[in-house]
Amino acid sequence: MKEKTVRIGSRGSKLALWQAEWVQAQLQSQGLLAEITIIKTKGDKILDVPLAKVGGKGLFVKEIEDALLEHQIDLAVHSMKDMPGEMPEGLKIGAIPQRENPCDALIARDNNRLETLPQGAIVGTSSLRRQAQLLTLRPDLKIVSLRGNLDTRLRKLKAGDFDAILLAAAGLHRLEWGDEITETLSPQYFVPAIAQGALCIQSRENDAEINGLIQFLNHSETAATVSAERAMLARLEGGCQVPIGGHATLVNNQITLDGLVASLDGKKIIREKQSAAPAEAKTLGVTVAEALLEKGAKTILDDIYSK
Repeated sequence: MKEKTVRIGSRGSKLALWQAEWVQAQLQSQGLLAEITIIKTKGDKILDVPLAKVGGKGLFVKEIEDALLEHQIDLAVHSMKDMPGEMPEGLKIGAIPQRENPCDALIARDNNRLETLPQGAIVGTSSLRRQAQLLTLRPDLKIVSLRGNLDTRLRKLKAGDFDAILLAAAGLHRLEWGDEITETLSPQYFVPAIAQGALCIQSRENDAEINGLIQFLNHSETAATVSAERAMLARLEGGCQVPIGGHATLVNNQITLDGLVASLDGKKIIREKQSAAPAEAKTLGVTVAEALLEKGAKTILDDIYSK
């Protein structure tokens, strides 16, 4: 009988392929056959419009999820921060590997840090969350939309289009471009995106064989902290293109979740931090979300969604 080949669905960017190839290598280390299928998503096709204006959730995952539901692939590898709070019927998060660095990273010309950027410096980012927090810390900065793969963004910075850009530290480390970072922004004052630095290995709920094969990839600590962050996101009904941040840590058998909702101009930042046992991760996420809403996050989010 011919041995089964596990078909892995992935976007085609350099970072997405690194992630898919890492999963492929892990499966092969267990004696399994695995191949990668590249699938282009809506977010990959529309490059000249800021993501927030494209609208909708799952801009970088829907086409891959469709292929999974249609049995064209056996599992999908995503950046977890691209995943909407709700999962399509029939699909599940099959495994969450150990998280990379969750922080945001500043890459600036002249080796500047955020505080030493020149007055009115042009900073590129496609994230409303990053924009809002940048403007809170440095209201003088000029924020310009920056789309494209990591190498494209770095090239634009080096060409002089920007004084600095903000990227996820995880992607830079994975591609061994960590030496480009001029400052890693601490989550204490610059809250990362929900699940930033974590991978999502997505599978079909009823595919017992695949779900069994990928269990060794699941990292329980990462799964617990990401679960808390995603529960907060789901309660806030947010996607990856809304100024919502969340960072959970697990220390001494306690998960602490720091949540943030910000106005687009950075003039209003609402934060909430609470802790709970790992078994209560999802409840913790909902509790933090409810507290944020009571503090005024609902007004901010309603205003953003209305636009």
